[in-house]
Amino acid sequence: MAKNRAANVSGRVPPGQYLVEKWPVLSYGPTPRAKLATWDFRLFGLVEEPVRLNYQQFRALPQNTFTADFHCVTTWSRLDNQWEGVMAKTVAALVRLKPNARYVTLHCEGGYTTNLTLAEFLDDNVVFAHRHDGQDLDPDHGWPMRLVVPKLYARKSPKLV
Repeated sequence: MAKNRAANVSGRVPPGQYLVEKWPVLSYGPTPRAKLATWDFRLFGLVEEPVRLNYQQFRALPQNTFTADFHCVTTWSRLDNQWEGVMAKTVAALVRLKPNARYVTLHCEGGYTTNLTLAEFLDDNVVFAHRHDGQDLDPDHGWPMRLVVPKLYARKSPKLV
């Protein structure tokens, strides 16, 4: 991608952050290698009926592309990232939430978990991304899929969901 990411940064970079061009790799342990033949995506918990999708079923869901900045609590920011994937709102529409559902817990390969409020999860531009800047995510950045929550630091955008 040849664009100048440093252009028009006023108000886009949180205090204390520095800009990066190359996307750093930070992980919770070694990078697991996903096996698409056994990969599955499950929606369970405070839902009326659990849902389970294999990789092909998940990728058949409606796709969206958008651009958003990405900030890490370790003080770096990368601007104008193009993400492609399935919006969290699309995923949530696959189940009927029980009235007392307030949070979402994301479980990832390698044992990492994180949680979001339901409002954070359903916010605009929250996406289960499989592509970044026009290319499939590589395993170190979460292939085959990661959640991206642009309004929160990257620790709430888990890899290998």
